[in-house]
Amino acid sequence: MKTAKILYYISTGLLTLLMLFSAGMYFFNHEEVANMFTNFGYPTYIIYPYAIAKILGLIAIWFFTKSVIKEWAYSSFFFAFILAFFAHVMINDGEQTGAIVAIILLITSYITSKKINHDKL
Repeated sequence: MKTAKILYYISTGLLTLLMLFSAGMYFFNHEEVANMFTNFGYPTYIIYPYAIAKILGLIAIWFFTKSVIKEWAYSSFFFAFILAFFAHVMINDGEQTGAIVAIILLITSYITSKKINHDKL
């Protein structure tokens, strides 16, 4: 149980830092992110709503224990990271490592969260 808690807080903390960095880039380095989205073929008007969604997802993961909202946040992040991975692969920019790291952190956070909450029952 103690190991699961440590892994949960480390993986979720690192995931949080990664997502806050990403959302910060969306807000404070909009021009570079807009160019990247254009290269992916994505519309640039989704940049700010996507940044807000990332922050809301983090809030759900940290503060909504045993909730459907938390499950939706985990699943939304999972699909976002999978799509980010393939977007980077498709344009062949070599930047897919961040998505792989995010997927690993997300899966570790999810599994350890389930273990912690299961042991509390």
